[in-house]
Amino acid sequence: MPSTRTRPANNNPGGHGVGNQGNNHGGGQGSGGHHPSNHHPEPSPWLGHPLNPNPQPHETASFVEYLRWMRTPDAQHKEGTRVQLVSHAESRGNYIQRLQEMNRRTRLIAGDSNTFTLTCPWRIRVGGTKGPEEMLLPAFDALGMPYIPSSTLRGVTRAQGVREFMAQGSSRAQAEREIAKYLGDLDAEEKHKAGKIVFLDAYPVATNELKSGGLAVDIANNIWSWEGNNLRYSPNPNLFFSLKQAKFLIGIRKGIHCTDEMLATVKEWLIKGLAQGIGSQINSGYGRLVSEQTLRNSREFLRLPFELKGQLIHGRQTVTWNAAKNRFNNHSIAEVRPVAFKNMMRYWFRAFGLGVLPASEVQEWEGKLFGAITPHPQRGWIQLEILDGKIVQREPQPNHQGKNDPVGQQSGILVLSLSDECPDERKESSQRLFRNLAWLMFHLGGVGQGARRPCYSRRNRDTAPWWRGSTLIPRTNDKFRELPESAREFAELFRRRIKNFFEALATVTGQPINPQQLRICTEPTQQRWTEAVDTHCRILITKVDAERNKPYALAKLHQLGRRGEQYDRFLCGGVGKDVIPSPVWIADSGGYEVVTVFGATADPRRRFVDELRREGAIQIFPLNQGGNR
Repeated sequence: MPSTRTRPANNNPGGHGVGNQGNNHGGGQGSGGHHPSNHHPEPSPWLGHPLNPNPQPHETASFVEYLRWMRTPDAQHKEGTRVQLVSHAESRGNYIQRLQEMNRRTRLIAGDSNTFTLTCPWRIRVGGTKGPEEMLLPAFDALGMPYIPSSTLRGVTRAQGVREFMAQGSSRAQAEREIAKYLGDLDAEEKHKAGKIVFLDAYPVATNELKSGGLAVDIANNIWSWEGNNLRYSPNPNLFFSLKQAKFLIGIRKGIHCTDEMLATVKEWLIKGLAQGIGSQINSGYGRLVSEQTLRNSREFLRLPFELKGQLIHGRQTVTWNAAKNRFNNHSIAEVRPVAFKNMMRYWFRAFGLGVLPASEVQEWEGKLFGAITPHPQRGWIQLEILDGKIVQREPQPNHQGKNDPVGQQSGILVLSLSDECPDERKESSQRLFRNLAWLMFHLGGVGQGARRPCYSRRNRDTAPWWRGSTLIPRTNDKFRELPESAREFAELFRRRIKNFFEALATVTGQPINPQQLRICTEPTQQRWTEAVDTHCRILITKVDAERNKPYALAKLHQLGRRGEQYDRFLCGGVGKDVIPSPVWIADSGGYEVVTVFGATADPRRRFVDELRREGAIQIFPLNQGGNR
């Protein structure tokens, strides 16, 4: 059984414990406070108890042990504390011995014939609770080992069994009565009150590559939130733990009065249920557990290979200590995250929806289609995952200093499926809506950092990064990728896709939607606009100029928005204390630049649109104001 004891404190008065285990964050060897160049020692993440000011958790200690010694929330650099602790626990945790023992017990209790291994293609987070400072933690057993409780497996099996009986024509009440014959029910007749199958807790299969069973730092960042009928932009990154690409050993066994046929049926339900996903955020790529023999999701309707170039999608962060400035420096780690694609589809649904529906109805349907927590929890109709997600690097590109600066590149296969929340009578229209929404997402902007700008090189700048923006490219030979050679033909294709989206939206919502009669969300001014494809929005296309280092529309935007060393915040957006998202999206769409301008009827954005049209850009939205007018 692994120990959760701490090693004796060392004699390092700096007390750097976790922060310097295997990492030199600007200090001397093993210490952040003794190097001559340091002005400030790296703060210790520990509480600093007099009896043990610098604890050193054993590698087998669970994360719970780290939380016992975590410094108080009111300490300086508290955000760095959380990142230090979770990063150290992730890199140093070694639960092989304990997990192997739990797997051995599962096989002994269930028997080899009743155990099987399933793999999570991406991440999974089951159960758990809130830790210090609202940190979300997965389910841990009594010794702090990550696991899937047997009650969760039982619940997944019950839900799948009910679905299968209802698919055969049973009512929910009838299906529940049938399930009771296998899994028991307190309201059933006496002989069916107790379940006939025993479910065992499922533990990860630890390997040398996954010593902690896959326990990994994760992040959730709620950027947009509804406040009444208004949207608020306020990024709020939160660290938590999930299990990444973990394998679980699942075990069940016969109980009293259980037959071999009953056990086989329950096993089939369990495997099918786990393939649909368990835990939180299953519609965002989390929670699927599959075997090599598991067939693709029966509700899948779009499978789209893609490539992403530029600043990439980033997940969790790490920190290094900046002794000269007495602060932690954050470093993002690139990861192909399905949730980023789902959030971008959600963003464009909201933007287009606000142009034709009241904000209250957009909020309601956004929750139904994509899921929501407030005003009440909803799972959502769309389920999204990424297969074969990976980070690639292209051939290094020389920058203006003669150094090789590789362009970031990610790839994968985007898969869209309908969840079982989607009503049968709306499946076809929902698929049409999401297909057209995905097409619009790919052709209106990127995903991840720099999504509002196409990938381009800043070769004439002295500061990194030299590569900015994000270009999302579909890698398929079907009509999704096919683009006309003529700009006017492309404009007509784009208008047709927008019309198809609105037609599907009308069918799904049951609302009379006329894209020729747009709403006014907010009367725009210089400093105010709504990110909505409404009557004040303009979408234009122009041909890409291959001779330019910077995309044409972006160069024009920066030319008009330049204010000395700064840019006009109400045209180009701004960073700093008050972040203002740019009202202009520019996408590189296979030889064309697609420019979306919110609040385009007020200066300075109106001047930008007029300049583009004077130089030949074709306006494609609003639909009743096509051409160059």
